[in-house]
Amino acid sequence: MGGQVVKVEPHLRHEAQADASKSEAELVDAARTGSELAVRELIRRLNPRLFRVARGIVDSDAEAEEALQEAYLSAFSKLESFRERARFSTWITRIVINASRMQRRQARPAEEYDTVDEVNLPKVLAFPGQISELPETTLGRTQLRGLLETAVSELPPYMRLPFLLRETEGMSILAIARELQINPITVKTRLYRARRRLRSSIEQQVQGGFEAIFPFGGKRCAYMARRVIDRLQANGMGLSG
Repeated sequence: MGGQVVKVEPHLRHEAQADASKSEAELVDAARTGSELAVRELIRRLNPRLFRVARGIVDSDAEAEEALQEAYLSAFSKLESFRERARFSTWITRIVINASRMQRRQARPAEEYDTVDEVNLPKVLAFPGQISELPETTLGRTQLRGLLETAVSELPPYMRLPFLLRETEGMSILAIARELQINPITVKTRLYRARRRLRSSIEQQVQGGFEAIFPFGGKRCAYMARRVIDRLQANGMGLSG
């Protein structure tokens, strides 16, 4: 018997398109009522930024994805505790930061997040699968991104996270200070020290290229949404299409 073509019901396609045009607050309200499509859309929108936040704390993509998944599960399982005094994206960012720090402490129980010895840098890490995600890029751009990711990975986490929030997300000093609950002067100091470390080896090669690093989209993004939905349903949260 020949393979069957799976068709998407027109009303589901229409609902997904409608969700894509909704505001964040509208999607949160829909997620509270058990809308699977709203949960998926929120994950799709937040994945790139939140992955970079997690990756700014932990030392590998796998650890970042694990922390991100746990943060999503925690947030969507406890939506009733979200009081909307801040944006949902701000609230869940703090959950991601906490989950990532927990992940790091579990992997390195003797290491304090904010007191990393600057001499003992994390090892240089490879990022499997990322080059194939952007086949349309030139070889030079792919090599540049690899260089950037390696260099940024060498920064200690307390420098890496503010650096990523500033350079990839375009956040202000004050916004970063609020997110990380530290003094703005501390943020400035860490950014200065991070840039000084990077400048010696790659300053001439990275100008304008930071927006390309640590991408999180395509199949990886869709797979994250599927895993979160499956876990939420397994935990008894009723979601509907």
